[in-house]
Amino acid sequence: MASSMEIGRFSPWDYVVLAAVLLISAGIGIYYAFAGRGKTTSKEFLTGAKTMTALPVALSLTASFMSAVTILGTPADVYRFGAMYSIFAISYALVVIICAEIFLPVFYRLNISSTYEYLELRFNRSVRILGTVIFIIEMILYTGIVIYAPALALNQVSGFNLWGAMITTGLVCTFYCSLGGLKAVIWTDAFQIIIMLAGFIAVIIRGVVVQGGIRTIISDSYYGGRLNFWDFDPHPLRRHTFWTIVIGGTFLWTGIYGVNQSQVQRYIACKSRFQAKLSLYLNLIGLWAILACAVLSGLILFSIYKDCDPWTSKLVSAPDQLMPYLVLDILRDYPGVPGLFVACAYSGTLSTVSSSINALAAVTIEDLIKPYTNLSEKKLSWLSKGMSAFYGVVCIAMSVIASYMGSVIQAALSIFAMVGGPLLGLFSLGMFLPFCNPLGAIVGLLVGFAVSLWAGIGAQIYPPLPERSRPLPLSTAYCNSSDSVNITSVTEMAITMIVSAAQAEASERPQLADYWYSLSYLYFSILGTLVTLVVGIIVSLLSGGWKQNINRDFLFGGQDCVLDMFCCFKANKAEKIEDVSWKPYPKEGHDNPTFSQDDISLYQRS
Repeated sequence: MASSMEIGRFSPWDYVVLAAVLLISAGIGIYYAFAGRGKTTSKEFLTGAKTMTALPVALSLTASFMSAVTILGTPADVYRFGAMYSIFAISYALVVIICAEIFLPVFYRLNISSTYEYLELRFNRSVRILGTVIFIIEMILYTGIVIYAPALALNQVSGFNLWGAMITTGLVCTFYCSLGGLKAVIWTDAFQIIIMLAGFIAVIIRGVVVQGGIRTIISDSYYGGRLNFWDFDPHPLRRHTFWTIVIGGTFLWTGIYGVNQSQVQRYIACKSRFQAKLSLYLNLIGLWAILACAVLSGLILFSIYKDCDPWTSKLVSAPDQLMPYLVLDILRDYPGVPGLFVACAYSGTLSTVSSSINALAAVTIEDLIKPYTNLSEKKLSWLSKGMSAFYGVVCIAMSVIASYMGSVIQAALSIFAMVGGPLLGLFSLGMFLPFCNPLGAIVGLLVGFAVSLWAGIGAQIYPPLPERSRPLPLSTAYCNSSDSVNITSVTEMAITMIVSAAQAEASERPQLADYWYSLSYLYFSILGTLVTLVVGIIVSLLSGGWKQNINRDFLFGGQDCVLDMFCCFKANKAEKIEDVSWKPYPKEGHDNPTFSQDDISLYQRS
């Protein structure tokens, strides 16, 4: 392992590569801004006018939540806790099937542009506004973490000011998202997912060469306890086991792909339901590819640093800086390649932040502004761009909070679990339970949100003890001789301090901290979903939910072609919605910006 002095910094070529990626991303936004002149409707800006095909949308779906959080956080997680993280591949498959065959058909059939528009159709406007506000909170918090992650990387490899890096990231995203709308976001995502894979592949190839082959990496990982794929311990307080990842991960990612506006907005922008479903299944391949690259990178990290951990030896300030450190260590003789990896991290962030900004602007316009105003389409289009810029600034400001939340990957998934779980429960109440009424939906959502926040915030205040999270051992036994004395003493002091701090904390921690607050962060989503469902069902039954009459079109049913891609293809151009009398704003005509005026005739009776 190279010493800290040998690692060095970015070369001019690295800056050229990074700048080129940022400029191309901004250029796509400029292109669609000029290409879209004359198309001044909010429909064109927020949803791409329902003209997208499966492949670019699939790449965009993959890039949207495979951000720098994944690129930096997942390898660091594998390095510290083992390759158990790869079991998420099973969760991804289950999530894609559930979303493609249950949630997508309902949203697409109802012609909605905002997932929260569904809540008004099924319940009432109050439920829609409440769901929208909670979504806005979720995405602002998450986006702050996403902006913070690559700033850490750039700070490590170049010494660039941390806050300057965060502001630069946010401004580039805000720029092309505000100019180009959803089309710019989707095509930029497609470009950025290629950069993400290229960065990973560069690290993997060089890491395999440095270690003398993949067999050395697998052997080191095996004897270091990192190949811990099959841990079937059912204990819910264990951080990662087969069950927490498969069950908890499925609930968590269903909340993201099934009802999160950032993802739903993409696949309902496809030109047909068949293309929308196809985009989700193609996206699964991308998810698996990114996951495989991230896990293998984590194993390479351990193989190279198994005898001299950079984090424990204070060569990096946080585990999430391990990947940038590795890149400069093994690729320092290849000018431009370290820049490619940081561009990889930046690409992930650009795609995710732009997705969030576009989704936040969409739900604000569609759910909080448009229903209460009579603004022209031109004014709504300008307002959409203004809201994109506003949320960009807010998300940059929120990135400050991310610096206090520990591991970026766990913090990001915890936010989705805490907030996404209750929202998944709310949509499930609407789609699957015809007796659920607005009162049950509101009370269920609020109670589920409160309970999941209670557990999640408690876990931040009282983190689970090491026997729950079970980090694997790290070594500094064979660090370079120039650093060995200091590192040994630092390691011994660190171990002593950790043991004494853990003992002191154990005596001060409330009993609740070792049970309720120690619940696996992946189970926060299940907790929020189940509490929302149970409370919503009870309140609905007690308040006369059985007596209400609802439009069956708002429920999931046989017309949604479960597990039948072929019927979707055949019915692609002939789908009809029999009853459009429920439309909430009949005086304004067709209120769904996902569909162009030419498409409306397909859904109306002659």
